[in-house]
Amino acid sequence: MDSVELAKQPKYLERSSMKDDQSWKHKLYTIIFEAETPAGKNFDIALLWAIIFSIIVVCLESVKSLSQHYGSYFTLLEWFFTALFTLEYILRIICLDRPFKYIFSFYGLVDLLATVPTYFSLYFHGAQSLLVIRAIRLLRVFRLLKLTRFVGEADVLSKALLAGRHKITVFLLTVVTIALLAGSIMHLVEGADNGFTSIPKSMYWAIVTMTTVGYGDLAPQTDLGKALASFLMIMGYGIIAVPTGIVSVEMARASSISNTSVCKECFKESHHPDAKYCWSCGNQL
Repeated sequence: MDSVELAKQPKYLERSSMKDDQSWKHKLYTIIFEAETPAGKNFDIALLWAIIFSIIVVCLESVKSLSQHYGSYFTLLEWFFTALFTLEYILRIICLDRPFKYIFSFYGLVDLLATVPTYFSLYFHGAQSLLVIRAIRLLRVFRLLKLTRFVGEADVLSKALLAGRHKITVFLLTVVTIALLAGSIMHLVEGADNGFTSIPKSMYWAIVTMTTVGYGDLAPQTDLGKALASFLMIMGYGIIAVPTGIVSVEMARASSISNTSVCKECFKESHHPDAKYCWSCGNQL
């Protein structure tokens, strides 16, 4: 009986260690990738503050007077935040079953690029200025805000832009065509004597006029040119309204009901609150 128990013991210990390993990874995954638990929420809040402070340090270091007096402190803080984000990046990889999908995902690449500039600065002077790319990591705040009963506006906007991409493309092509026609006409009407020396430069004036920016570096002098400019200015107000209407309609259609669960397989979010499987790959949440 004892020999049987001894024979079974290694298998039991192996299975037990595997369960402990999976449990440890699952807890770490819940804290790092999920935001529905108190630990996950606190982790995201701490991460966001660390990102904000690291960006402030990079910006302050670019001020020459501050860099001369506190340059060593800024360097120390930069390395502290870099070490912190490097550790976080490694932990994200460790707790995943398929880490390569995260490594080559959008957030995975951003998380990696948030650390490498400091290491590059050892060989390339000034490379640490690229650390401002950490600001992109602040996009995680949208996932966190969903917990506090805010609507996932970022997801709605992305869905609306994706759904209306064909309409927006047609609109932009129309605007470019109008700018080309208006620029060509102004080049003929005003000519080089009034500053419209070429069609591209006249197109630049047409775009500035239609967008109601009005830099004033180019202005028509003839009556016909002023009439065309007035027509473009009035048209500009209508042009501004078109993309706004397209995006507004698509945003009304887009669903903003989602939770903060992240799929382990494809890292997709925006799942329905009651969803048990990923809407993209079908993996169990």
